[in-house]
Amino acid sequence: MNNNAKKDLQSAVFDRLVQHLRDRKDVQNIDLMNLAGFCRNCLSKWYREEAQKRNITISDPDAREHIYGMPYDEWKKKYQK
Repeated sequence: MNNNAKKDLQSAVFDRLVQHLRDRKDVQNIDLMNLAGFCRNCLSKWYREEAQKRNITISDPDAREHIYGMPYDEWKKKYQK
């Protein structure tokens, strides 16, 4: 597999993971942290950090919105238990 195909595949898998987490609003971040050692907030931080490595500025709220599919405060009000 060439590097471009690998990057395309990794991108598609990441998009699928993000969509899965958006669909599974019943799974709380604390559950993810306890079982997997990461949560939606971790993903948003990693997203922002990787952007910074590429000289792309993304705010924490924008990174969280990318992962959650809506502003974080809205998600918390609707789905956080």
